[in-house]
Formats: sequence, C-alpha cells, structure tokens
Amino acid sequence: MPDSHIVPSAVRQRAAQLAEPKPMRRGSLSERYVKCSKPGCPCAEQSQARHGPYYSLTRAVAGRTQSRFLSAEQAAIVRRQVATGRQFRQQVDAYWEACERWADAQLDAPEAAAPAAAQKGGSGRPSRRRSSGRSRRS
Repeated sequence: MPDSHIVPSAVRQRAAQLAEPKPMRRGSLSERYVKCSKPGCPCAEQSQARHGPYYSLTRAVAGRTQSRFLSAEQAAIVRRQVATGRQFRQQVDAYWEACERWADAQLDAPEAAAPAAAQKGGSGRPSRRRSSGRSRRS
C-alpha cells in the first residue's frame, strides 16, 4: 500500500474539477401558460390560446420559497446555470466518494493498526473491586 498521506489521483482530479469556477445556481426553472380574467378572451376555454410562456426561477432560501420572473432570454441563461449547478452537485458527491475510499484505504492499511492494540494483556495493574452501591449495614 502506498503512503497514506499521499493524495490519490482520483481525489486530486475531483478537487481540480470543483476548483473550476462557473456561473451556476440552485433551483428550478418553470415555463407557464396562464389564463387571464378578461371576459371573452379565448384563453379561458382553449388551452392553446393561453398567454405565455412566462418563465420563473424558484428556489428555497432559509426555508422559504423565492421566485423570480424572467424574460425568454434570461430563461435560456438560467437553464444553463441550473444544469451547471446540478452537475456541480454530482461532482461534489463524486469527490466525497473518492475521499471516503481514500479514508477506507487508510483504515485497511497495516500501519493503521496499532501494534500495542493487537497484543493482549492490557494494563499491568489489576482492577479493584467496586462497591455495589448498597450499604453493608442494612
């Protein structure tokens, strides 16, 4: 087994991927077509006549949902940023897995087992008898 202090190439590679800055965001992008409340508008009865598309970015911030309306041009940019954010989370998970494999390899390494722990015998001092907690007088 190689020296356990040397960072494995898989961990280095994952760390390098994470270090590349990219514009990204959390959340989801929605596209909606809505009905208006104008009398006589065909959108009330025909789904293909609804107004839109309207785009919104939605995400949770401190336990609350935040939404932001976007233009069609902004929606195209945000769609790429959300996809990049999802890819980043997958890379973080892969980095964790690589680090855990490295940590497991350190545990399995022969130098990780302490030589004193492998031998029986414990301490040289005999143990004392402990009282039962009850008084002897009763």
